[in-house]
Amino acid sequence: MGLNTLGISVVRIDYAPYGENPPHIHPRASEILIVLEGTLLAGFVTSNPENRLISKVLNKGDVFVFPFGLIHFQFNTENTYAVTIAALGGQNPGVITIANATFGSNPPINPDILARAFQLDKKVVKYLQAVF
Repeated sequence: MGLNTLGISVVRIDYAPYGENPPHIHPRASEILIVLEGTLLAGFVTSNPENRLISKVLNKGDVFVFPFGLIHFQFNTENTYAVTIAALGGQNPGVITIANATFGSNPPINPDILARAFQLDKKVVKYLQAVF
């Protein structure tokens, strides 16, 4: 939910057992996540050249902050449901899911480029593009 003219967005996220919010970025906002129920592994990756993973297992009542524009994720580590509230510092933070944008772009990115970038066989890239 974007709150027009207030510069914030708030969302409730429900996670199935072992569910995830896959790696993604918000190009226009930082995010703060509050765990209401369950246990999650949350993390983000710092920018180049370090690309360091910062992660933590979060339990009910824990809070985690994802910096503006960095790849981040959440994963429900338990066989029970988990619930969070996320607040983002913008009424239109945007979201780019990394795998969808990379392998599901329209038109597709040339498989030769992705094969070199990810050091994958071109057949694997074409398979991933077909899936996304």
